Parts: sequence; structure tokens; C-alpha cells
Amino acid sequence: MASTSGRGWARRAGMAGAVLGLAAAGAAAGMAIERLTVHRAVGRRARLALDAAGPYGTLRGVPGRAAADDGTPLYFETDTPVDAPEAAVDGAPTVVFSHGYCLAQDVWHFQRAALRGLEPTTPPMPALRAVYWDQRGHGRSGRGRAGETVTIDRLGHDLKAVLDAAVPTGPVVLVGHSMGGMTVMALAALYPEYVAERVAGVALVGTSAGGLAEVTYGLPAAGARALRRMAPGLLKTLAARAELVERGRRATADLFTGLVKRYSFGTRDVDPGVARFAERLIESVPVDVVADFYPAFAEHEKTAALAAFDSGRPALILTGDRDLLTPREHGEAMAEALPRADLVIAEGAGHLIMLECPGLVNDHLAALLTRTIHRHGDTAPPGRGD
Repeated sequence: MASTSGRGWARRAGMAGAVLGLAAAGAAAGMAIERLTVHRAVGRRARLALDAAGPYGTLRGVPGRAAADDGTPLYFETDTPVDAPEAAVDGAPTVVFSHGYCLAQDVWHFQRAALRGLEPTTPPMPALRAVYWDQRGHGRSGRGRAGETVTIDRLGHDLKAVLDAAVPTGPVVLVGHSMGGMTVMALAALYPEYVAERVAGVALVGTSAGGLAEVTYGLPAAGARALRRMAPGLLKTLAARAELVERGRRATADLFTGLVKRYSFGTRDVDPGVARFAERLIESVPVDVVADFYPAFAEHEKTAALAAFDSGRPALILTGDRDLLTPREHGEAMAEALPRADLVIAEGAGHLIMLECPGLVNDHLAALLTRTIHRHGDTAPPGRGD
């Protein structure tokens, strides 16, 4: 039986891991004070009910695997439209989605539904092939060597491996959220020839080209400095006792829920099922993976790489004006480096804008894909509803 001190350490570790692991790196969350007073059993029953009722994350495609250059298996799924001529699909771009830190490919649920024709968009969403993949250590993908710090450049190489396996020929449109957007930028820095030859369009959602070491996460300046100073060492300590931390995370589930809401969404008026879906995605990422990835964000700087996309190809930069993790100023800075991109700032939206404002994101994505098809000039499937 665990000692009382051991249980106390687990509880404290779970709270610290939730606060620092999420706030420092982009997990998600915010919470009204009253949520903290909800009886634990009531909260647990409510979470189970939301898990059972929510359809989010249930869409599945044809599974595939790519091998990173260090041998790490990378899982992806491919969706091919069933209501468009095969020749038209073969001649059109493939849309490749890269998710963010402490998430998984399922975070694109609403965009996936729109591409399948299950959600209306304006203009109508083109019927295109789409690929969704899990970053290493996330979702169904494998992990690299234990304790290895993951860099954004490493993720750029991983994306190239997925593209080679899932879309060996033809044009692609790259869509990246948060860390996924950084992954797209790393691909451009590492493989500019590939971008020039194969990338027909790009969408950067809730992300940053650099300067993340200065983000305050909505904290007072002194608190933000303390967080940046303490987080790397504390996360390593927590990762060394991952089993106890995971127990502590479960014991502090109500606090964790509140953090997810604060850092994921801009308002409290979010569908409880969507909020719980985001929480499930985040809580599924082990704390040692959180620790392995965290140092990469302070070092990330890819502003110069954006020039690879500035050649007249359609580009979209989309951010929420209440994003505490990659603030709107970061989107505006990317737009200065990529002046021909469409900059969309969503009022009242937070970091997980594709879940909080799916209609807005889907409409702008549909417009980007329509422009890409027209510019590319290939025979392409008609828009949904045409």
C-alpha cells in the first residue's frame, strides 16, 4: 500500500504537472472557481457521461504508417472522398493536417467532417483526399528514444517522412495548428525544394514563428519568468516519476479540467462535450512526453522559413484574439513575414480555435482550398453541394 506521504506527493505532482505541463507548453484550459468545489464523484460521473455521449474524435480513415529517419513509427490515416470521380481526386491537392502539442490527429474532427461533406461550409468544401497524422509520442505514433529532447526540426523531418509515405506524388496543402504549424515551418526550412515543387497552399492556425520564450501565458510578468525558469527542471523531475504523476493528475481532475478550459478556449460558452474532448486529448499524453517536447518551444525560430511559402500560393494565417499560448501578435508577425497571406483574427477565440470556432475555421479552409485548386489549374472535384 502506498504511504500517506507518497499519496500526498502524487497529488502535488499531479497538480504541478497539470499547471506547468499545460500552461508552459500549450495544452489548454480555464475554469470557474465553482468548478473546484464540485464533489469529485459528481465530476467523475459528469466526465464519464460526456465521454459516452460525445461523437468527437470518432471519424477514422484508412490507417498507414511511415518510418521516421530514426526508425520511430509514425501513424497516419487517409480519407478519400467517396462522392467524387477518382480522376478528379487524383489531379487535385491532398490536404495534410499536423496537430499541436499534447493533442492528436483527432483534434481536427470538425475539419474532417467538413471535408467528408458532413458539415456545410461557405464556399462549399472541395471533395479532396486528406491525410491526418499523429506527431511522435502522441496519439497512435511511436516514441523516440527515452529521454530524448525533441526539436522542432526533428518534427519537420517526421512530416517529410509522412508526406513521402502518404502522398508520394501530386500537390499538397499543409495545415498546421500550434506545434503542427511550427512543424510545417520546419519542413520549409529543411526542404525548401520540396515546398517549391509540391506545396500548393498552406494554413497556419494558432501558431508562432518564434519568440515563445516571451509569452506570459496570461500570468503577471514575474510569474511568467518564474514559470519559464522552473518548468524544464520540474518537468524532468515529474517525468522521472511518471506513474505517480499520472495518479496525481487523475486525483486533481477538476483542477485539470479548469486549466484545459482556460488555456484552450477564449470564452466559457463552449460545448461541454467539446471541452471534455479537448481534456481527453491532453490527458492522454504522458508527462514524460510533455517533458521531452517542452524545451523545443523556447528555441523555436522559423520566421525566415516563411519566405518559402511567399510565392503567390494561397496562404492562410488564423489566430484567436484570446489565445494565451500563441497570442495574436505572433500571427500578425507571421503575416508581416508572409504579406500575401490572408490574416484572420477570430474575436473571442482561444488556442483550440478549430474546436471552439469550427464553422469559421472550416469556411476559411474551404476558401483556401478553392483558391488553391483554381490556381493549380488541375481538374478538381466540385465543391460540396455544387
